[in-house]
Amino acid sequence: MVTLSRVPLQTLILLMFVVHLSRPVCVDVPSETEAVLGKSMRLTCISCMKREEVKAKTRVDWYYRLETEENTKPDKTHIYKYENDSPMDVDGPFKGRLAWNGSQDLQDVSIVILNVTFNDSGLYECNVLREFEFGYFTPSFTTTKNISLSVKEKASDDATAIYSEIMMYVLLVFLTFWLLVEMVYCYRKISKSDEQAQDTATNYLAIPSEQKDNPAAPVT
Repeated sequence: MVTLSRVPLQTLILLMFVVHLSRPVCVDVPSETEAVLGKSMRLTCISCMKREEVKAKTRVDWYYRLETEENTKPDKTHIYKYENDSPMDVDGPFKGRLAWNGSQDLQDVSIVILNVTFNDSGLYECNVLREFEFGYFTPSFTTTKNISLSVKEKASDDATAIYSEIMMYVLLVFLTFWLLVEMVYCYRKISKSDEQAQDTATNYLAIPSEQKDNPAAPVT
């Protein structure tokens, strides 16, 4: 009884440990750099927080500037900001065409460009400022990420997607052939088992001819 009562307790502890480890994990992934004309484009910007239990005030600023081959860099334009827990549009060429696409915990601070045009090609800058609250001490942390965006008329073929599709068809053909071989093997094995069972039954039912000619003497 003692052993049986310990099993549910150990299972519950194990489940609590697994749930604790399965908390959402922040993963910093790069943004896509190719947009299609007339469609929406997500500019991915992720700034992971190493200490989630610490409260932080987050401000996000997005900037845009043209990419030039010359050494001179044109001035960047402030196009979007997130401040005081609310996203806000900034007057300029992107007014009304940007939408907030970040997460609630503000580790993902991405935005979306609506109805992409050729003029949207350029360099985008994501600037994240965090101010942590440690009582009277408020340290700050700043991170900046650049995204070089190019706009194309049609989407380019993704080599990874094509390779995955080819591998999927190859796998389907292999599985179909393997299933056919298994079916033939099982059918032959069942047929052989039926023949052996039929031969065994015939041997049990058959009466030897010697017993028919010389019947055994009755026992008195």
